[in-house]
Amino acid sequence: MTQLLIGFVIALAVGLTGIGGGSFTVPALVLIVGLPAGTAVGTAFVYAGVMRLIAAPFYLLGKHIHARYLWLLLQGAIPGLLIGTYLLRLLSASASSPVVVIILGALLTASSCISFARPLQNPQFARKNSHWLRWFSIPIGIEAGFSSAGAGILGTLLLLNYSEMPPAQVVGTDLLFGLALAVLGSLFHWQFGSLSGPVLLQLLEGGIPGVLLGCLLARVVPARKLKTAIALIAVFAGFQLLWSGTQALMVKHAKDSGKSSVQTTK
Repeated sequence: MTQLLIGFVIALAVGLTGIGGGSFTVPALVLIVGLPAGTAVGTAFVYAGVMRLIAAPFYLLGKHIHARYLWLLLQGAIPGLLIGTYLLRLLSASASSPVVVIILGALLTASSCISFARPLQNPQFARKNSHWLRWFSIPIGIEAGFSSAGAGILGTLLLLNYSEMPPAQVVGTDLLFGLALAVLGSLFHWQFGSLSGPVLLQLLEGGIPGVLLGCLLARVVPARKLKTAIALIAVFAGFQLLWSGTQALMVKHAKDSGKSSVQTTK
């Protein structure tokens, strides 16, 4: 029942605003459901991919896509996605889980806080320096690979402030960008086996009606205010991950110190 409710609420937010899938899903799966960090990211990737796939026709209908900018973003983000996924797998295997939780919390908090930063707009930048888009998208891909978040918020901010595209075209282009990363990220994590099938099915069971309802309500609900609320909740969730990971790391360190003392005494 908990996973159904989580899936519905997050999908509703995605349907209403087009963002928030990874930023919400990973903290919920770690803090509420109790999944390991690596498994939570992989499960969130597949879930976000399905939700974006369902929402895409609603957002793309009647809106244009800037194919060249999309292709440039993907050229940088896909290698970044591989790097981020590899780093997550490496840390999950060689380091303690609390460390991964702390890093996830820091990334989610930072990417959500960026949405409140005063934009330094340069609408002609991409037109004159479009080749830079592939470099700017590398860190977006790395964060997406490590935390399953970032493509929606960071991609939207990049295109909105540094390209000449109108907001509708930004939404359409970024939606396809996030969808592509979600699909590729899902394949990578599926290959590594870092996802929970039962949890994913329950998330989708609640998420599919949630995203459909959100898309239908998107035309009458003020998206700007909702995005601000979503960013605030995502910041709070990121801080919760930081706190939880730090507490777990302190407990682990205390246990390790106790074991070392016992061994020394012997």
